[in-house]
Amino acid sequence: MAGNPTGTWTVAPSGVSTCPDENGSGRTGDGSADPKARTARLLAEVLADVVRVEQVPEDSHFFHDLGADSLVMAQFCARVRKRADLPSVSMKDVYRHPTVESLATALTGPAAAAPAAVAPAAADAAATGSASTTSAPTATASPAGASVPVQPSGPASVPASSPAPTPASVPARAGTRQYLLCGTLQFLFFLAYSSLTALAAVRGYAWISDASALTDRYLRSVLVGGAGFIGLCAVPVLAKWTLIGRFEPRQFPVWSLSYVRWWVVKTLIRTSPLRLFTASPLYVLYLRALGANIGRDVAIFSTHIPVCADLLTIGDGTVIRKDALFSGYRAHAGLIQTGPVTLGKDVVVSEQTVLDIDTSMGDASQLGHASALYAGQAVPARERWHGSPAEPTGTDFRTVEAADCSTARKVRYSVGQLLALLLGYLPLTTAGTTLLLAAAPQLNAFPGSGSTPFVGRDFWLGALASSLVVYFGAAFAGLLIQGTVPRLLSLAVKPDKVYPLYGFHYGLQRAIAFLTNRKFYTRLFGDSSAIVHYLRYIGYDLARVTQTGSNFGVEVKHDNPFLSSVGGGTMVADGLSIINADFSNSSFSLSRASIGAHSFLGNRIAYPSRSRTGDNCLLATKVMVPVDGEVREGVGLLGSPPFVIPRTVMRDTRLSHLESGGELRRRLAAKNRHNAVTAVAYLLARWFHVFVVTLLALGATTLHASFGAAVIAPAVLLTLVFTVCYFALLERAATGFKAQEPLNCSIYEPAFWRHERFWKMSAVDHARLFDGTPFKNVVLRLLGARIGKRVFDDGSSFPERTMVTIGDDCTLNAGTVVQCHSQEDGAFKSDRTAIGAGCTLGVGAFVHYGVTMADHVDLTCDSFLMKGEHVPSHARWGGNPARHLPDDTPRPHVLGAARA
Repeated sequence: MAGNPTGTWTVAPSGVSTCPDENGSGRTGDGSADPKARTARLLAEVLADVVRVEQVPEDSHFFHDLGADSLVMAQFCARVRKRADLPSVSMKDVYRHPTVESLATALTGPAAAAPAAVAPAAADAAATGSASTTSAPTATASPAGASVPVQPSGPASVPASSPAPTPASVPARAGTRQYLLCGTLQFLFFLAYSSLTALAAVRGYAWISDASALTDRYLRSVLVGGAGFIGLCAVPVLAKWTLIGRFEPRQFPVWSLSYVRWWVVKTLIRTSPLRLFTASPLYVLYLRALGANIGRDVAIFSTHIPVCADLLTIGDGTVIRKDALFSGYRAHAGLIQTGPVTLGKDVVVSEQTVLDIDTSMGDASQLGHASALYAGQAVPARERWHGSPAEPTGTDFRTVEAADCSTARKVRYSVGQLLALLLGYLPLTTAGTTLLLAAAPQLNAFPGSGSTPFVGRDFWLGALASSLVVYFGAAFAGLLIQGTVPRLLSLAVKPDKVYPLYGFHYGLQRAIAFLTNRKFYTRLFGDSSAIVHYLRYIGYDLARVTQTGSNFGVEVKHDNPFLSSVGGGTMVADGLSIINADFSNSSFSLSRASIGAHSFLGNRIAYPSRSRTGDNCLLATKVMVPVDGEVREGVGLLGSPPFVIPRTVMRDTRLSHLESGGELRRRLAAKNRHNAVTAVAYLLARWFHVFVVTLLALGATTLHASFGAAVIAPAVLLTLVFTVCYFALLERAATGFKAQEPLNCSIYEPAFWRHERFWKMSAVDHARLFDGTPFKNVVLRLLGARIGKRVFDDGSSFPERTMVTIGDDCTLNAGTVVQCHSQEDGAFKSDRTAIGAGCTLGVGAFVHYGVTMADHVDLTCDSFLMKGEHVPSHARWGGNPARHLPDDTPRPHVLGAARA
């Protein structure tokens, strides 16, 4: 390698020396132009400026030799994309080709100039198990953001589209006046529906209280509970057929009157108590009542209820695993777009998948976990696909053989569920409410006492006693039950044995999963040393775990804790889902899932029992954990489908001196003390909320005796306003009523401990009550987020609200996460993220910290936009990790002018 005055790279990848001519192009020794050498020289110039070095050798590894990390390389990619004389570079390119030489070769070689893979090549890849892209219908963007598709070709394509919509056929976006009118109508509906529900509950309780004999009270409790259950289940079905009729492929603006009707139906569907019967034949009957075309012997385990049920078609024998999203609609550029989701016979849809509108899967096809079908994609019959966007693979995701599951078995199981609810759970709930109200002496004469609430010591003592019993009594009882009942139930369910669905063993497994997956406890104990003891208490094998004080976050779940094990020195961020149970449409089997030692798992990871990862692995956020091939050890994995990245980088090792010896013990003890104070504050803060809500409930119940139904609506409204303001005050107090600042520190520094306290006090669950309404923006602003005008938020999550900026008229879909932090082993980093005006974040998209999205960017569903990325305006990005999507990627074809 030879140097030059400018310090740029001066050796061709082949080893032939080069020098730049007066035009800046590289030439080999014989004088001929060498595009690869020229590209390498320009890349080296950009990289040298980014990493602040004088010279970048041709074979220097970006991460190992230059000490770069993903944040630095994201800046490198952004600068390259701004250069007209260089091809576009993505983070996936950087990780796959981590030297200037290999990257230049990949960008200028024959593969770079070749067109996108066609369907026959995709079919060959499916047969051999290799990963490749597939052909897709091309499309152009209409002025309003709706796609205008062209008829695709090839076996993996979708059917021919209807005529392209003209600009006149695209609905106009709603303005501020419609935005305010929509919010008013939504508020009135919420107040009316919740008040009627509360009034019915009060009247039902009064009727039950009139009975003197215990048997009479029980019978009345059964009748009241049954009537309430049937009513709450029937209202969504009646509202759907009355207000909407049949859902059809169409699009309409958010905040319009059409949207209000659609939102009312969506809200009622998703608050129906029948969602408690997920993974039951009753759930399938509920979807059929809503208009879904579902065949025989279909098993659905996902709790995400499809809203546009008429557009859902599922063939016989299909299984949809938990955490799959297939709603039949999406929000895009200020429009609600509805479209079909069609699944053939014997289809397997794995966990944490996203099926966008206008997607289909042929008979006996499969979609792997942590994968997505983009709008317009179709999986041919008997093919296996995975990835985001999905592509052919040779991996078999059908792991459980079928079992005999007769109709009689389904009927018995469904009847047993209903009887347990109507004859057990609901009467017990009513009895518990009676005991709590009886604790308030002011209410002993209910309903005719006419007592005045909030006056006298007895009333306050009664409310205090009730709240203490409800909160701390339930917390202690739940903890006691978690440590005993599931252990007894697990004795009857053996691992690696196939059981039929809807039987005794299936009921036991469902009970174990329900009892041991309580978010209250993981939120209380998570991000502290206590989480290790809690998980071990409920059944995890953590005998070899090394205590770090942050072994697990506040979100971790499993199918069976007694078949979950974690190696020593491993740390896990939020969102881990351990998959111990494998399902077919008629059977299930349990297997042990083991996470290797000295590993780190990022956010939102579905970890299957068939995982082929061993010790010392870095599993990046939203990675697809491989389930075939060799066991990966000592490497990092990123993306879906996954590819290898460095296990760690130099930046993170700079903090390693804080994590060993006596210094570690001293800092861990200080962290434990700080976390203990945080846990106590968390318990007391939540209890005080229960106490005030109890006061309001008791006061409304007392006043109801004198003033009747007129007190119900004000009580509901006052409870809602107090809840929002109280948790906003808690969260802002946790940050000292200041905006959070970017951090780059060890987990053993007080700055990180304060951030953990903020997570505990955050009001994320309460903000979700306002999804799809203008009030969500008001609540987020109250929490410190900088939210623009008319932003549509259908269910996003911002862990750090004060570090997020959202521009005007943005569209945020359900499951979207904008996370302004990252933890990697013992290092914690956070930074601000800015999203420009008019951007769309797709269903299940994940945006990391330090990201800048310019105006009118379209980020597709299930994408992972990595930290530090800069996305230019009017760009369409997608994938895991996200990158610029070419014009030939699939888009919806169902929104033609004739049906819009």
